[in-house]
This record gives sequence, C-alpha cells and structure tokens, in this order.
Amino acid sequence: MAPLTAQPISTAIAPPVVTPAAVAARHAGAQPHAWGVALPGITSSFPAAGKQLALTFDACGGAGNSLDQALIDLLIAEQVPATLFLNKRWIDADPARVQWLAANPLFEIASHGVAHKPLSVTGRAAYNIAGTVSAEEAVHEVWANHERITELTGKPPRFFRAGTAHYDDVAVAIVNELGETPLGFTVNADFGATASAAQVQRAMSAATPGGIVLAHLHRPKSGTAAGMAVAIPALRAAGFSFVHL
Repeated sequence: MAPLTAQPISTAIAPPVVTPAAVAARHAGAQPHAWGVALPGITSSFPAAGKQLALTFDACGGAGNSLDQALIDLLIAEQVPATLFLNKRWIDADPARVQWLAANPLFEIASHGVAHKPLSVTGRAAYNIAGTVSAEEAVHEVWANHERITELTGKPPRFFRAGTAHYDDVAVAIVNELGETPLGFTVNADFGATASAAQVQRAMSAATPGGIVLAHLHRPKSGTAAGMAVAIPALRAAGFSFVHL
C-alpha cells in the first residue's frame, strides 16, 4: 500500500457571486452622464476575419406578438446564422415558439428585455417610449428575461439589447455587471420594421466587414423578409459571409 502523503490546501479565494440585488444597490441613486445607442461599453461591431457580418433580429413583443415566418424560413434555407433578441412579452406569448427557434443551431437566443424599455436609471425616453426609472428597474429589465430565457432554453443569454437600443452610461455598467454584453448596431436595416423591401436592400448594401445588422422578426407584413431575400445573396456574391457574434 502506498504511503499516504499530505495534500496541499488551496488558499485560492472564490470570486464573489454577483447578485442582481447587489448590482442594483451599487448603482442606486447614480446619475448618468451619457445617453444614446453608441456609448463606451456597448458592442456595435466586431473584429472580422475577412468580410464577415453578424445579423441580429429583435422581437419586441406587444400587440400582435407575431413571427415573420418568411424571414425565418429564408435564414434557414440560406443557412444564415443570426442572433435573435427576444423580449419577454414576445417569449411569454408563445414559449414553444422560442424553444423551436433555440433548437436550431443557426440561431442564438439573446435578450431584448422585459418590457421593451430604453435602459435608463432616470426614466429617460427614446421614440416616446419611457425608460426604466431606477437602477432597480434597470436590473429587473435585464435579469427577469435572463432567467426566463435560461429556463426555456437551458442557456443563459450572452447578449442584451435595450428596447429602442438606447442606454445611459449607468445602465451600460449594470448590463455588463450582470454578465451580459450590451449590444448596439452598425447597420439599421429596417428602421423598426417600418422600411420597405427596397429600403432594407439599400441599408444592407452599405454594410462593412465587422458590422452588426439590426432588423426585426416580429412584423411579417414589413419589408424585412423581402429585402433580406435580395440583400443576403447579393452580399454573398460580393464576398461576405455571415457569422454569429
């Protein structure tokens, strides 16, 4: 029998667990100094290996809670990966739809918040949509949907995009501290799903390597699917490829 030897005792200290309540308390009463869609800490592009683009699609929820099936069918037929930013209202309207999307490796599920609010600690609005009014509400806007997506898909979301894609600098810090990456965009492809197919094509034609494209998947009567049906093959013909973030 081999002699017993003493085993070294680890003196490493486990990193502290960041809790939503602690993040909210840390930023309670903080006053922001910046506001917009492109602030330090927001990812709006990525280091591309060649002519790469990342497509992202928001599902904002609210009245209708539809799915642009033609757009999803196009992405599947063309084998185009995409990151889908789902609002909790849209998720709760049809959880099985979310699980169906999450089961396809083409699609990564990300968070578009709980109530589709601009992420603020003062209630600042964008496009006449009132933002979250405190650090506590901003944390809830991020974390409650983080938990919902994790529950449904088995994978916590890596990325968060605020309603309207607007943040203040305190809110950006909150998202990062909660372990998600606040995402912006490089190309606004469909202007909140109000653009025509021709407008979507024109916006996509201006894409550059490392760009993050923002469009929408919850309005089947928009020009998004028809515009993408022309833009995606044209970009591929120009040497672009599509990648996950």
